[in-house]
Amino acid sequence: MSTTQPLASPDAARGWRMAAIALLAVRFVQGWIYWGGGTRRFIYAPSKIDPSAHWMAYKFQTAMPGALLGTDHLVAWLLQHFTLLYAGVIVFSAVETIAGLMLIVGLYTRLAALATIGLSFVLMLLFGWQGATCIDEWTMAAANFGIGITLFLAGGGAYSVDSWLARRNPKLAMRKWFNWIGGAGPLPLSEAAFKKLALVLFWITVGFVVLTYNYYRGSVVTPFHGGPTSPSKHHWTLSQGQLAANGTVRFHAYVDAGTPAEPSNVLRASLISNGGQIIEEWDGMLLARTPKQAFKNDFPYQKIHSGKFGLIGPVGAEAMVELRPTQSGLSLPNGPYTLQLVSVNGHIWSLPLTR
Repeated sequence: MSTTQPLASPDAARGWRMAAIALLAVRFVQGWIYWGGGTRRFIYAPSKIDPSAHWMAYKFQTAMPGALLGTDHLVAWLLQHFTLLYAGVIVFSAVETIAGLMLIVGLYTRLAALATIGLSFVLMLLFGWQGATCIDEWTMAAANFGIGITLFLAGGGAYSVDSWLARRNPKLAMRKWFNWIGGAGPLPLSEAAFKKLALVLFWITVGFVVLTYNYYRGSVVTPFHGGPTSPSKHHWTLSQGQLAANGTVRFHAYVDAGTPAEPSNVLRASLISNGGQIIEEWDGMLLARTPKQAFKNDFPYQKIHSGKFGLIGPVGAEAMVELRPTQSGLSLPNGPYTLQLVSVNGHIWSLPLTR
């Protein structure tokens, strides 16, 4: 086969069709994954895009703690701008639905495959760190990224609308633009150019998969680790501590690790002197009675709040919290103190305070 002519000989065309037949199940599965994701929101579970319900904004907020390349700041900004956030959710879901359906039927297969590559990249940046028992979101994004690359290169030239269109209109099948976005035949490239493109995309895939895996779990050039952000063990970052003379404590809390499936529960808070003496202690019953006015949440979705057994912190929630003193007439001397929160699992988070 010439290396300077497009891959269009009869033998090559037959080979491409056989490859498309071999990839038929792959094309269907990739399409169904994204079609299913979009239609769940538009048809089968519309509450996911209903702002009056527990909708997608909550899920996006849970992504913030481990989101890559500054996308956590983008998510935080969108959470404060409802119109753009809602538009983003609708557009993302629509792209999933349309691209998925296009792959299932094989319409403009390469264009649809490119869309799924972009979706997989975005999902990796946002949710790749999540998965309580294993990095489930990373696995999905990595697999869908590789599948998208493969379908873009191979097209869907068998049992597809693209193939039907090409047979109905042979002139269309000769158009370069149709073969770039469709999938009825090989890409309009020489053998050498196609090989170069395929290798470039291969190495992009290798870098995308290996580097993200190493970042989340190691086991490539570093030992295995639980990731910079734990998807299973909750963590509270405490900051902006303020301590009044009467024992009132104010602080900012951010639940920046853990599984989104369950919130973190704080059952005890203690104010401790520099000498280790407990000055104030709020047990689970007292924390459970903390009024709503004591929480100033940064976002209107995932919120830190009081619950049946103490303080409840869903992943991604951020808030200023105020704990009123349990003793009347308390007057704290100046000096260093420590606020200590203890979770139901026995995890302890501390914040230095100065009076």
